[in-house]
Amino acid sequence: MPTKKTKRTLYLIDGHAQIFRAYYAIQSNMTSPVTGEPTGASFAFTSMLYKFFEQHQPEHVVMAIDMPGKTFRHDLYEDYKANRESPPEDFVQQLPRIFEITKRFGIKIIGVDGYEADDVIATIADQTMRDPALEDVQVMILSRDKDLEQLLTPRVAMLDLFKEEVIDLAALEASKGIKPEEVVELQSLTGDSVDNIPGVEGIGAKTGIKLIQEYGTVDNLLAHIDEIKGKRKEKILAAKDMLPVYRDLVTLKRDLDLDYCFDDAAVQLADTETLRTIFKDLGFRRHITDLTKLGGKVEEKEAKEVKEEKPPADGLFAPNLFTQGNDGKNDGSESFVRQKGFSATEDYDYKAIKTKAELDGYVKKLDTAKSFAIDTETVGLGHRTDICGICLSYEAEEGVYVPTLSPQQDEHLDTSTVLKEIKKPVQDRGIEKLGHNLKYDYLVLRQAGVKMEGPMFDSMIAAWLTEQPGLSMDHLAYALLQHEATSISELIDVDASKGKKRKSDKPTSMEKVPLEQITKYAAEDADLTLRLCHLFKEKLEAQGLTKLAETVEMPLVKVLAEMEYAGIKVDPVELDKQREGLEKRVVELRDQIIEKCGLPFNVDSPKQLGEVLFEKLKFPVIRKTKTGASTSAEVLEKLCELDDLPEEKRAIPKLIVEYRQLNKLVNTYLVNLKEAIEPDTGRIHASFNQTGTATGRLSSSNPNLQNIPVRTDVGREIRRAFVAEKDHVLVSADYSQIELRVLAHLSQDQSLLSAFRSGADIHAAVAANVFGVPIDEVTSEQRGRAKTINFGIIYGITSYGLARRIEALSQGEAKQLIDDYNARFPGIEAFLSQCVQDAISDGYVKTMLGRRRSIPQITSRNGQTRALGERLAINSVVQGSAADLIKVAMVNLHQRIEKEKLPMRLLLQIHDELIIECPLDQCEAMGAILKEEMEGAMSMSVPLEVEVGSGASWYEAK
Repeated sequence: MPTKKTKRTLYLIDGHAQIFRAYYAIQSNMTSPVTGEPTGASFAFTSMLYKFFEQHQPEHVVMAIDMPGKTFRHDLYEDYKANRESPPEDFVQQLPRIFEITKRFGIKIIGVDGYEADDVIATIADQTMRDPALEDVQVMILSRDKDLEQLLTPRVAMLDLFKEEVIDLAALEASKGIKPEEVVELQSLTGDSVDNIPGVEGIGAKTGIKLIQEYGTVDNLLAHIDEIKGKRKEKILAAKDMLPVYRDLVTLKRDLDLDYCFDDAAVQLADTETLRTIFKDLGFRRHITDLTKLGGKVEEKEAKEVKEEKPPADGLFAPNLFTQGNDGKNDGSESFVRQKGFSATEDYDYKAIKTKAELDGYVKKLDTAKSFAIDTETVGLGHRTDICGICLSYEAEEGVYVPTLSPQQDEHLDTSTVLKEIKKPVQDRGIEKLGHNLKYDYLVLRQAGVKMEGPMFDSMIAAWLTEQPGLSMDHLAYALLQHEATSISELIDVDASKGKKRKSDKPTSMEKVPLEQITKYAAEDADLTLRLCHLFKEKLEAQGLTKLAETVEMPLVKVLAEMEYAGIKVDPVELDKQREGLEKRVVELRDQIIEKCGLPFNVDSPKQLGEVLFEKLKFPVIRKTKTGASTSAEVLEKLCELDDLPEEKRAIPKLIVEYRQLNKLVNTYLVNLKEAIEPDTGRIHASFNQTGTATGRLSSSNPNLQNIPVRTDVGREIRRAFVAEKDHVLVSADYSQIELRVLAHLSQDQSLLSAFRSGADIHAAVAANVFGVPIDEVTSEQRGRAKTINFGIIYGITSYGLARRIEALSQGEAKQLIDDYNARFPGIEAFLSQCVQDAISDGYVKTMLGRRRSIPQITSRNGQTRALGERLAINSVVQGSAADLIKVAMVNLHQRIEKEKLPMRLLLQIHDELIIECPLDQCEAMGAILKEEMEGAMSMSVPLEVEVGSGASWYEAK
């Protein structure tokens, strides 16, 4: 008795449709930390492929793609797809990567010039159904495109992989009540707005289904047209001549001449080596881990070819992707994956220094070096932790690790001995110190009693200045040195080291890693750091950034490190006092909200709040989200402003706004600030980040002190908890209207320059100019409007944006106000236009000190994206120059403190404000020096003004 054949499944992927779904599913601005290319769609589509392989274990797959250019349908109907916008630029940029990833998964890709992916799918499906040798094969189309419903048969179905829903004959009958052969008839009548196929005017899906159910075909409908009454009959007859064309447009071709047979669809062994290289390039760490699920293994010969292939000259990949063939190998015409010529680290001079004699000999070499790289290995993540080793390198491809804590403690020197020996070169002011995130190593050594001196160079900061897409040493080494660094995850269980669930039997911290393992990793760190620093010095020089780096950004490393080391004293009693008071008020507000709404509910739940406000209380819906009506702060503010609501009802959103603000103050600031106080110092040692913004401004974290609210009295009260030490005082110095002064200097607008030079109230002076009244007759409303536009103009404010900020202003009135402003200050308008033109011609803009920011959005085909680019071009120059200014002031002040041994410490930088701590009896003198350094940081066409205050707390000083 013959055995029954096991059914096989051929999966046909609707390529571009699935890629688009992946693109919009993640809607992310993800970029590769190595190449800088967009990666959101690539990441999501790869995730989809993994899910597909895991859940369906396919053995036969083809992905059909649309080819560039027009199709036969454009010849039939000139306006076919005429209303369809061009795909987003970052979508198109990711297609080569996605196609390559798909091929390396072992999937054949087919595209045919002049036809669409749907036609390829239709041809393969039809060919499979007609082949007697394939009668056991079922076809599953990965798509939810309704055009493909015409292909359904007992053996052909569709799969929505995102929802795991199958559309077969029964599902089509249940949802539309028609058969596959009637799909074309229905679409001929209803048309397709996406493809710009008009169909019959006024006939939608519901009516079209009813007509097809009754008449079966369009031809039969026309044969019985007299049975149709009224305007519907007129509209069908009006479209009569075009209906055959519409039918041809929606009918899929099933007879393409394809170089294809069923065996071609067999999934090849996954090329995991190349996929790993691609995922490394794209920064897809999760997908690298998931490669083990594919079980693929590159053949020895192919692996050798991959390793020996040189990186393409353009550093990325070639775009020739559209091919019917796919043997899973690089055929020369499709070498669009950047392969790495990795050097074998075994050839490098990496070793551990275990004896004093060895260390003395190495230190002598450091003493005569012009520069050396230094890195620390520590027990924990923070800089207040123990050192378990020092990494050093003074020439390329060599590096040493000097362990201080390890499982082989008796085989090497202890911490105190090592620190004592390396102290001299580390503190030598004539030797340059090289590092990657050098501030961390500075602080670790500072905490251990060794204060790093001399010029410093940080490859992470240099990478940021030159706009490298990734700042981690591993990414930079991979991208720029073609060197794959040893990952820390190879040594320790990173998750467990961060307090998460253990994923391996590896040690949880570095001091537990055996010497033979940590030596290569640590010495490599120092070597790579040294090589990256040398490379970035050349890059900085080539981009004209050397002076900015040498005089501002690199010296600032030490300034920020000393600020973090000093910290600022915080009174936990004051924090508790404020927290208790606010918590009481929060409870009161919650009770009032529930009482006024008339039912109990969770006020902190946006879903429940939305249901109460918009369904029970019938507030107007301002904005909808995917999950329902929005209850965002902006929406609540608008509800508070609705004049047609009774005051009793308007009070509800007002109470919710206050409730949320106070709740955030309690949880985000008062609680977190207290937890951030170091027990042994009584101070908060926040981090200040040089590489956290694109404009050059510093950011703050752990905790973020720059976000402490200052616009409300309750928010400002938090500053009372920041206090000076006994017999000391805090001195606060704040630049006055610094960005406007920078704008005046850069634009050289005579009216704005004159206003600043006169010492008048700048907003009143601008109002007088714009509204054409004497300055002493400017009303508070006019001054307020002038202030809004003064600050808004720096950010490229539009008439719509200005109207939103000034409630009483219509968009037309806002446009007129901007026009009047530009007319009165023509130099500003010319300067702003020049910023945009520079971005267009150069691709970037520069600050006063030459800091660059690339503006790729400026040439976008999308109007909104291009407008964003224009705003960024303006803002980056003005705000970036202001950032340069305060950094120069910080560097100069710190150098003066050290040179003159002044009795003050720089503690905080908050936006345009610097805060120092000094003895009470030196307050006036130190405040004067602080003011002098800030006002003299740069020479400008307008005077720089700094407001200085002092007190026992930050609140009093401000």
